[in-house]
Amino acid sequence: MPKAATKRGGKAEKKRAKKDPNAPKRGLSAYMFFANEQRENVREENPGISFGQVGKTLGERWKALNEKQRLPYEAKAATDKKRYEDEKAAYNAAPDDDDSA
Repeated sequence: MPKAATKRGGKAEKKRAKKDPNAPKRGLSAYMFFANEQRENVREENPGISFGQVGKTLGERWKALNEKQRLPYEAKAATDKKRYEDEKAAYNAAPDDDDSA
């Protein structure tokens, strides 16, 4: 006979803190820049393709690129990473408005 469902472990569940909507967005990877640029091409070439197949095709195309072909996407990713780091530094340096009640 099955036992009644019980919670495992003795630790209390931690509530995840709500994400600040004003926090800077993370930088995109080189692959994400490539995927965003190529997604429509894949859909046009393969009408009716499923969401998962689009991702699979994009991954295959990314793996097929050589270093020279990846360079523009790597440069965009580096620029976006710098943007994120600058915005994050400014965000962390700004005083919190929440505590002034």
